Amino acid sequence: MRRLPARLCDRPRVLFVGINPSLRSAEVGHHFAGPGNPFWRLLHAAKLVPEALTYHDDVRLPEWRLALTNIVPRATREAAELSREEFEEGRRQLARLIARVQPEVVAFVGTTVYRAFFGPRASGGAGPKPERIGHARVFVLPNPSGRNAVYPGFQDKLIWFRR
Repeated sequence: MRRLPARLCDRPRVLFVGINPSLRSAEVGHHFAGPGNPFWRLLHAAKLVPEALTYHDDVRLPEWRLALTNIVPRATREAAELSREEFEEGRRQLARLIARVQPEVVAFVGTTVYRAFFGPRASGGAGPKPERIGHARVFVLPNPSGRNAVYPGFQDKLIWFRR
């Protein structure tokens, strides 16, 4: 299985940070490629991109000054398969990446990845956060997975993508 490359540009408006690629994403070489994952529809519905996209279009994110990466590069069926060491190394790598590309906002896609970066005592829930990473503001989006019981529907997630 190949490594899924980050989709980057200098000084993005938003750097989206996922936990790690799904097996499907690693297989096809594109982010958020799971069947039914609404991430791409959410970006368009929230007016973050001007046209409807699919996972095949992840390479186009820099056109709109958007970027996308994961805290851990290894693809798994579930994030629970990741080790503490992988998260620790991912934190270091992500901090270096953020310093290099200098996003305006770092948007963690899910509270799990937010806590993986800031630690288990980081304040929970979606929305803007008090922390900063360099000059970047921090925001937490709901994980777009259909398994997300806290934000189960498209509209429940869209509220936060619009913010």
